[in-house]
Amino acid sequence: MMFGYGDEWWLLLFYPVLLWVPFGPFLMAATGVWCARRPGPWPWLWTVLLPLVPVGVSATAMLLPRGQPTRTDDLVGYLLVYVLGITVLPWVLGYGITRLVRAVRARRGRRGPGGGEA
Repeated sequence: MMFGYGDEWWLLLFYPVLLWVPFGPFLMAATGVWCARRPGPWPWLWTVLLPLVPVGVSATAMLLPRGQPTRTDDLVGYLLVYVLGITVLPWVLGYGITRLVRAVRARRGRRGPGGGEA
């Protein structure tokens, strides 16, 4: 028996879901920057593993109630906000901005110290 309830232990799975809303975008942006800076399998693996529990648990909670009619608008809203807005978009922004900055710096470095072409 936990917190006065006998069979509600599965609610502990929702703590990562609640923490993912404020901190998830920052973590995903950081992994996007990490993937852009360091080649190799570890950044890409962590990009998938990091949001696995919060997004998986919340997706299960969205899809699990089988006795109710299909709520297509709720599922589309969940995918747009929670999956794309909180998880994918920050990663894409972190990765894209880092790649863009590196490309601009590389082009400036090729022009030489004067900065202009003669």
